Amino acid sequence: MDTVSPTTDAHRQLTTDLAERGVKYVVGSFVDITGRAKSKVVPIDHLPNLLAGSERYTPRGLGELGQMTPHEDECVAMPDPSTVRVMPWDPTFAWMAADLLYGGTEPFAHCTRSMLKGQLAVAQERGFVFNLGVETEIYAYKPDAIGADGYLGPIAPSGRIDPTPGYDVESTLDAMPFLDPMVRYMNESGFGIYSFDHEGGDAQFEFDFQYAPALEMADKITFFRLMAKQVAKSAGLAVTFMPKPYTDAWGSGHHFNMSLTDVESGQNLFRDVDGPRGWSKLCYGFIAGIVRHAAALAAIATPTVNSYKRLVPRLTDGCVSWAPVWAAYGDNNRSCMLRLPRNRPCLENRAVDSAANTYAAAAFMLAAGLEGIAEGLDPGEPIEDLMYDSTKRSDAVRLPRNLLEAIDAFEADPLSHSVFPAEFVSAYVEMKNNEWDAYHSQVSEWERDKYLAMF
Repeated sequence: MDTVSPTTDAHRQLTTDLAERGVKYVVGSFVDITGRAKSKVVPIDHLPNLLAGSERYTPRGLGELGQMTPHEDECVAMPDPSTVRVMPWDPTFAWMAADLLYGGTEPFAHCTRSMLKGQLAVAQERGFVFNLGVETEIYAYKPDAIGADGYLGPIAPSGRIDPTPGYDVESTLDAMPFLDPMVRYMNESGFGIYSFDHEGGDAQFEFDFQYAPALEMADKITFFRLMAKQVAKSAGLAVTFMPKPYTDAWGSGHHFNMSLTDVESGQNLFRDVDGPRGWSKLCYGFIAGIVRHAAALAAIATPTVNSYKRLVPRLTDGCVSWAPVWAAYGDNNRSCMLRLPRNRPCLENRAVDSAANTYAAAAFMLAAGLEGIAEGLDPGEPIEDLMYDSTKRSDAVRLPRNLLEAIDAFEADPLSHSVFPAEFVSAYVEMKNNEWDAYHSQVSEWERDKYLAMF
């Protein structure tokens, strides 16, 4: 079998070690633009070849990103052995994250893992390590119990709790047939989970685990998404990362908790006891960079037409949504897009949702923050007001109200063209414009209810 590099003793030793643990099959997984894991399956005795780049793909045209060109070269999936994890729900399988190399040599234009690695290299050249913690939310529901209104029937027999089952212990205990194996498997896989809870929506859950360098965290999220779906199936459930699965639902976030540390010393560079409110000038520059590019960032961080039904001030019952609508920052203010929490030395971005590709979102977010630092930008004073009911402000920028606004901003922003390959930018803009057009052309039940008898 052709490979792009020689097999090594280390490859063979890893093969032996995994085989002794009962592993029969291995996947070297890249992700598509939605963050779904993609891979061929290799028997364990062919792992050295996989690690040497034996598996080739024609990934363009998978999904809706980019058109397949029949005569172009293939891509090689080059696994990263440092990411290997035995799948705890099926220990006959092992998983590794992989980069897509066009022709086996250069990063493929649509490989989001390579995009993040590129921005991390820029940060390292400037003396920074980019750390990331992700608070990701999911719905786990009974696939045969979806109501006519889209309501997802929860695992919990305790049923609907008014106004919300958020943090409800009974509902959490009812969901343990799913939550218990998830927590156990996450711990076996090195996530360092320290809490989990029932979130605001019926059947909505969040798992909180230790932060890590950004590439490691993005790899973990890829594995987490695969694991959650497989574990849910074993409990007779389904899992969705859709940001807002039905009208009355609480939105599912994918909050980014970001920090920079010094390459040499490992010291956190966002905290400064002598700085304003205990934060450094570098941190404020990072904030200002993200605020400057917030509209373009939305196209990657909130990437679907459904995402913008989460980014609203209030739910249909009048409760605050806990999702931001303004590109602003606050000192522990949860109604702003960016929050400086008092209990941890990081910057939280509350706009990112559960549909985001973590690699692409982290790459873009880091680039924006680094620009703010390099240019010495100042975000101004933090906003203390409750932002959900604000309709017009001179000290904040409104986030895009829909996907079309976000894509227009993404295409117009020079930073997009700096972070992402030109081929990716054009293909992504085309894909998302098509998504918007397909959505916008549909006549909804709301429109019939509103207009049918009116005119």
